[in-house]
Amino acid sequence: MLGRRRAGRRRGRGRRRRSNVVRATILSVVLVPICLVWIYPFIWMVSASLKTNAEVFSGLGLFTDVVRLDNYVRAWNEANVGRYFFNSVFVTVFSVLIAVTATSMIGYVLGRYRFRGKKVIIGIFAAAIFLPEGYTIIPVFDLISKLGLTGSLWGVTLAEAGGAHVVIILLFAGFFAQLPGELEEAARIDGAGFLRIFASVYLPLAKPVIATAVILQFMHSWNDFLLPLVLTLSQPDLRTLAVGIYAFKGEHLTDWSGMAAASTIALLPIILLFFFLQRYFVESVAGAMKG
Repeated sequence: MLGRRRAGRRRGRGRRRRSNVVRATILSVVLVPICLVWIYPFIWMVSASLKTNAEVFSGLGLFTDVVRLDNYVRAWNEANVGRYFFNSVFVTVFSVLIAVTATSMIGYVLGRYRFRGKKVIIGIFAAAIFLPEGYTIIPVFDLISKLGLTGSLWGVTLAEAGGAHVVIILLFAGFFAQLPGELEEAARIDGAGFLRIFASVYLPLAKPVIATAVILQFMHSWNDFLLPLVLTLSQPDLRTLAVGIYAFKGEHLTDWSGMAAASTIALLPIILLFFFLQRYFVESVAGAMKG
């Protein structure tokens, strides 16, 4: 009798394994073509960065007889991409620091404290998602001008860091709300105040959300075009990489291979950052879905 039960269990496990294998195979067959279609434009961009302008329009093929690395040299030196790259790094790094600090503290208050008007504030944050960025250009430009920062990278940095980071705030709020209150009570018994409890107790536990916030803010600041364009119209040396790439398009001629090379350079930091922080990003999204 016992042998029959064991044999039945083994057959059940075998059927489940075969079912999982079949399911994984079907899923791979469906997703692999979708992935290839999705990544093809990126691969084509890298391929175009190694061709001449004539070869770029010769077809959609990915291969070329002669690999032209001089496109990257021309983009970096002659098109001033090196300077624009430094500007983008400066603006992105400091805007990430400012935005993550501000959103984590706002999320901490919304997640851990109860007060009047809390739902109204959350509603205002949610409504801000639907506000087009173009509508905020004039007040942002006016504010930066009154602060006397129109001629510096700090003005662009503050403008990039001051957007409505509603998704990040809600991620922090949801994460902090799930943590046990005993941590705060123990810290208060030890004499810790608001900032110390936040910085020493709760914030170190929010690594997945911090990684997600860094990725989202990094992508926003690094890829933003409209706001840096408006703030740097009178000073081309302050352009970020996204704005600088647009300079490859002339009135009568466009350097497509140089633009592809510059775009590839601009894409690399985002890819490297995501690969470095992807584990935390997945954990944060999974935690938000469970919450």
